[in-house]
Amino acid sequence: MEHLPLNTLIDLAQSDVDESTRHLGLLQKQRDEAKRQVDSLAHYRDEYRRRLATEAQGGMNASHWRNFHQFIDTLDVAMAQQRLSIETVERRLAVARTDWQQKKQKLDSYETLLERAKQRENVRVARIEQRDSDEFAAKAMRRRSGLAFE
Repeated sequence: MEHLPLNTLIDLAQSDVDESTRHLGLLQKQRDEAKRQVDSLAHYRDEYRRRLATEAQGGMNASHWRNFHQFIDTLDVAMAQQRLSIETVERRLAVARTDWQQKKQKLDSYETLLERAKQRENVRVARIEQRDSDEFAAKAMRRRSGLAFE
């Protein structure tokens, strides 16, 4: 059973599943990192807006106010870019998940085929053992019967 071509197919399929799993993990890390960056930018923008509101209450000149708004706008653009990055990674994740599922299904199919082959082999061996046992019992019976007639 160890040298079946099916074992080679299982090994190859397992390698494919492992690689697909690693790829999924990498994409999930990328997505999580992009989400952390968006959250960090949003927190920083909110903090900056609070500073603007606080400083505006005390009065500020127009150029200082404009600088605040330009910086906040820059943060908004960076957040939008990060959100697009998240969407891109999410799409790639969906494709990678489908790919992983297909590879896993293929591996599972091969493993099912191997299990069935093992079961058939076990049945074949059990039948041989039973036949050998029956033959041994029949020979023993014949010997006993032969001894009884002597």
